Amino acid sequence: MSHSVHPYSHRLGIIRDWKSRWFGVPGKYQGYLNSDIVIREFLQKRLHGQYVGGVEIERGSNSLKIIIKTSKVGMLIGRSGDGAVKLKDEILAKMKRAKVTIPKDIKVEVEEIRFPETSASLVGQMCAEGLEKRLPFMRVMKGAVEKTMANREAKGIRITMSGRLGGADMSRVETVKNGRLPLQTLRADIDFAREKAHLPYGDIGIKVWIYKGEIFEKAKK
Repeated sequence: MSHSVHPYSHRLGIIRDWKSRWFGVPGKYQGYLNSDIVIREFLQKRLHGQYVGGVEIERGSNSLKIIIKTSKVGMLIGRSGDGAVKLKDEILAKMKRAKVTIPKDIKVEVEEIRFPETSASLVGQMCAEGLEKRLPFMRVMKGAVEKTMANREAKGIRITMSGRLGGADMSRVETVKNGRLPLQTLRADIDFAREKAHLPYGDIGIKVWIYKGEIFEKAKK
């Protein structure tokens, strides 16, 4: 029997790196893991709807660096960097309330996603936004597929929606696919994300796979 494996974890250590990277922190695994979960859950709620494609965390013995990847940097940073400072203070306050270890040096960095239509997380968020505006689900899916395939970097895309599509009484699953999607090829650069659209009659689940070509050792270096 085949088993579904998350496309990101399937490629860890081959073409993907961990989203949390810790250096020189032996014996503190449990505390740091709890701290990372608190930060990620807080940022997921706080930055909802601000087109955040991912959050990466780097830790040293006395330092913590949070890298937020977004397509709308201006929205996050604010005028003269006020937004980033406010966000850092909110993260500190949340860590204090959660009673997790707070390092001396905390940095919040914002990275720009140059092509939002090739980020699976952002495409998923756009689809969820379209459904919440009561647009027909098939038009939302086909529009997202066309927008992604118009970018040269994207070689293939698949979007799957499941739930009470179109307000139907019985839930079902619908998929739209375009281009190639080699899920078993480890050197294939496949971005994957899950999103939810919150509607009055229930949530609709969205899954997005985007294939961006193959990564070879030479190109990686």
